[in-house]
Amino acid sequence: MRSIWNGSISFGLVSIPVKLMNATENHAISFRQIHLEDGGRIRYRKVCELDEEEVPASETVKAYEDADGTVIPVTDEDLASLPLPTAKTIEIEGFVPASAIDPLQLDSAYYLAANGVPAAKPYALLREALRRSGKVAVAKYALRGRERLGMLRVSDDVIAMHALLWPDEIRAPEGVAPDADVKVRDAELDLADALMNTLGDADMETLHDDYREAVEELVAAKAAGEPVAEEETEKPEGKVIDLMAALENSVRAAKESQGENGEVADVHPIGSGRGGKKPGGSASKRAPSKKTGEKGAGEKKGAAKKSAEKTTAKKAPAKKAPAKKAAAKETASTKASAKKTAAKKSSGGTRKRTSA
Repeated sequence: MRSIWNGSISFGLVSIPVKLMNATENHAISFRQIHLEDGGRIRYRKVCELDEEEVPASETVKAYEDADGTVIPVTDEDLASLPLPTAKTIEIEGFVPASAIDPLQLDSAYYLAANGVPAAKPYALLREALRRSGKVAVAKYALRGRERLGMLRVSDDVIAMHALLWPDEIRAPEGVAPDADVKVRDAELDLADALMNTLGDADMETLHDDYREAVEELVAAKAAGEPVAEEETEKPEGKVIDLMAALENSVRAAKESQGENGEVADVHPIGSGRGGKKPGGSASKRAPSKKTGEKGAGEKKGAAKKSAEKTTAKKAPAKKAPAKKAAAKETASTKASAKKTAAKKSSGGTRKRTSA
């Protein structure tokens, strides 16, 4: 790993010789510009506007343009004459918790390596002090002609430094937030929590640049004279019509991609875990268990049976009543006939006696 800067860390009265090396690298594919007709390389040349002649780098100097258009040349010798204590020193200003650094300030990342055997001991001292305190060091340093702000922290067994933007370089987010007073319902938040739980933790080690791989395959295919297959990609819709439906479909799709069924499971907030109860939830909303359902059904059948028996018992005497009435009518009719017959006999006997 090649160093890009040599200097020292100023830790109070302790000076630690270090080398600065890039901790990151850019894997983006770079392109050149060519003339399509003949493949000739297109180059940018520095040409003076006044005489229209190309100017070599040795004759090119920096200049500052004032508000009124006045151009003031500033040479490298002028800049070198300025007092810059951090030209070769990373000056530690103090220590703060890592949470005190706004991620918006983070810029390039570097590794600091001990420069030589004598630097190993103070280097390890600073590293362990940072590790035990749980804090990061805020420092000033100069690189590529300007003074910068940096943050020193422990990464594995080395000291890493992150370039920071100055606080006045962070823009205020004015006019960025939605203008309307948006109301988010609890049901929507619960579905968002369920989607986050379903997607789970991001595995940072498995993430890679799909676009770069596609560009490499494209270049390889064109170099081999093979046809380039066009992949159809779904265009994302610019408008969400139904937020709840979109969230439910997202949860279902995430479950299906993980081999689970597509049913939307119980929604639980993130803080309560998957098995927790929703705050303010009621047990009365849950579906009855199988045993409870069977018991309730048995009780309903028993009640229906008893009710049927009572109804039958009440209606049974009513069926016998007409028979009694018919018997009573027959008895009354028989008695009436007997009386009439007796009366006739009695009448006939009297008449005979009278005539005799």
